[in-house]
Amino acid sequence: MDEKMQSGNILPGGKGTPKKVGRHTIFHELGRGAMGSVLLGHDPYIDRLVAIKISLQKKSTLPNQEDTFHKGFFHEARMAGKLNHPNIVSVFDVDVEDNACYLAMEHVDGPTLKDFCKEGNLLPVDRVIDIIYDCCKALDYAHNKGIVHWDIKPANIMINGAGIVKITDFGISRMAHEALSEAIDDGKKDNITGTFSYMSPQHIKEPSKIDSRNDIFSLGCVLYELITGQKAFEGDSYFTVAYKVANQEPVSILDIRPELPETLEKIVKKAISKDSDKRYQTGLEFAYDLRVASRHLSPAKSEMPAEDVIDYVCNTPFFSEFSRDHVKEILSASSIMRVSKGNTVVSEGDIDDTLFVILSGCVDVIKNNTKIDTIDQGECFGELAYLSGHPRAATLKASTDCVFIKISATLMGKISETIQLLFLKSMALALVDRISINHKLIVSLLNEKS
Repeated sequence: MDEKMQSGNILPGGKGTPKKVGRHTIFHELGRGAMGSVLLGHDPYIDRLVAIKISLQKKSTLPNQEDTFHKGFFHEARMAGKLNHPNIVSVFDVDVEDNACYLAMEHVDGPTLKDFCKEGNLLPVDRVIDIIYDCCKALDYAHNKGIVHWDIKPANIMINGAGIVKITDFGISRMAHEALSEAIDDGKKDNITGTFSYMSPQHIKEPSKIDSRNDIFSLGCVLYELITGQKAFEGDSYFTVAYKVANQEPVSILDIRPELPETLEKIVKKAISKDSDKRYQTGLEFAYDLRVASRHLSPAKSEMPAEDVIDYVCNTPFFSEFSRDHVKEILSASSIMRVSKGNTVVSEGDIDDTLFVILSGCVDVIKNNTKIDTIDQGECFGELAYLSGHPRAATLKASTDCVFIKISATLMGKISETIQLLFLKSMALALVDRISINHKLIVSLLNEKS
């Protein structure tokens, strides 16, 4: 037997705990879940404690299935390894041993939010809002990197000894979802209802089509549970829970705790809206409203900290090449504005010199009362007005609730030339992308007619 395995099997269901996994010395098991075990280990190269997460694909008789699982695991782990955020558990290493894939991650010495979801052990509401606010920042950062968590729930959010929020399992939650599907097929229902309680309707109905708004829904369910001590969607089987998620509204938080501010009730309802277009579109938008709710609990926290605004802007693709100092200077020539779904952002014929960058949501481009295009989060519009001051060529309406940066050409003229040139480069690249997309669309339409 391999020396690494002589003290036990690292695979789920194995007895005992191995002495080593890869180069890591193992102390003891921290816990087990649907995908495998989590072990406390030590990395001798860097001299630090790590959490080793073992993930096992069950033995298969199908050709290449195990190899496909390993490739998928490494791809997801590689994506997670790109995340560098103070509220996301860092991934240090990934490897495979005896058919078991494992991750070496930052060890968080503290409880999960699951400990604070029961009546009698609830956290103060202002602390809950701070926790969810930090989760919003982490999710917004990851979503701007193109990574959806898939499995946000209290057990995947930890609080370290310094009180810092840490979201774990980024990157491998898609694998956990596949393991969950296998468990359902095999009739293994343990722990399944808990996961279903945080899935969005879209996740349950069409999991292949979910996007970042699935994580928003899940985080809204976590918020509900932290302030009420009850799950938003409960049931004695996963069928019951799934039905409630898709078809029923949860009990109002004000019916459970009448002393809570009404604003918080509106935030929860929007976060867990069954219609993804009516939900918060980004972590930024969710966080913004949480700060509004804070006003009712602690006036000192009513405004979003300037550093957090800079973080959000830096994570936007349009500003990917800008430093924090660059963004800070641009914000001095800008304003943050919110527009509700259905409202007009700019009207055809308007004359001004402002460019808009969409931080959250999307807008419809309307010409002669006909929708001709949609502009999504991270993109900009108003380039011609910004550059030339020409009248707006089309009307733009918010197709979801939106958050924008509104940038004035007049005010931008007062900041450093270096930043102005970088800004013009980003704007030019955005224009080239849009022209390229429109060109492909025109070619496609011409081909259809011919």
